[in-house]
Amino acid sequence: MDLLDSILNAMDAPPANNEQQKTLIKKQREMMERMQNKQKEELLRFRKYVDERMGRFAKDDRKCIEFQPLDKVHRSVIHEIAENGGFIAMSFGREDVDRHSVVYKKEHAPGEDEVTARRNGDGWNAEIAKEYAERRRERLAQEQSDKQASTSEACSSSATGDQDSGEVKPTTNYKAKYAHLIGESAALQAARKTETNQSYGFVPSKNKKDMRSIEQTLADIQAKKRLRLQQKQDLEQEQVQEEASTSTEDP
Repeated sequence: MDLLDSILNAMDAPPANNEQQKTLIKKQREMMERMQNKQKEELLRFRKYVDERMGRFAKDDRKCIEFQPLDKVHRSVIHEIAENGGFIAMSFGREDVDRHSVVYKKEHAPGEDEVTARRNGDGWNAEIAKEYAERRRERLAQEQSDKQASTSEACSSSATGDQDSGEVKPTTNYKAKYAHLIGESAALQAARKTETNQSYGFVPSKNKKDMRSIEQTLADIQAKKRLRLQQKQDLEQEQVQEEASTSTEDP
């Protein structure tokens, strides 16, 4: 026992938290809580600003309003308030560069030209609208011209076929020419009829088409964003409560 006692007495005791370490940990927690509270207050101020701006927008004759580039959290606030107010909110630009939100009144929803222009980073005004409308007219004219040309070619081929007497016959015997490759008789019994696979995986391909409208699609996206934002806020609130309870338990 004397030898064991001497060994135990010679061992170093576990380090204990001194008052300075406890004070430092407490200050770090208080600083983190202040930062979280500051972020929440800033987000509440932004929500109030967006709500007031949406209220003014609903009463005037503007077709849309555009916000400055913002991060995902602030854009989700804009989309949530816009949806609650009966507006259409869309985001354009590159993430972490110039991604911004544009809110439209439902009776002035953006057309194909405007959406394309904003996605291309060209913005939208009267001159750009005129330019994209001209491009669309040229594209449609070209498509119509190509369609007419193909129709004329088909009609010409049909007329030529009608003038011929009977069916067209080849000048050479294909089987005789390539008999050394395919044999004397064509292997029709070996031919396999191919059909398009109507089902991929477990869901038929015809059931994979999205039949939702643009408004319903936007509403579903906003609902998912609100759910993620609410989950994030609940998680932060739980962390704050847990840290607060832990700080009260410290001596």
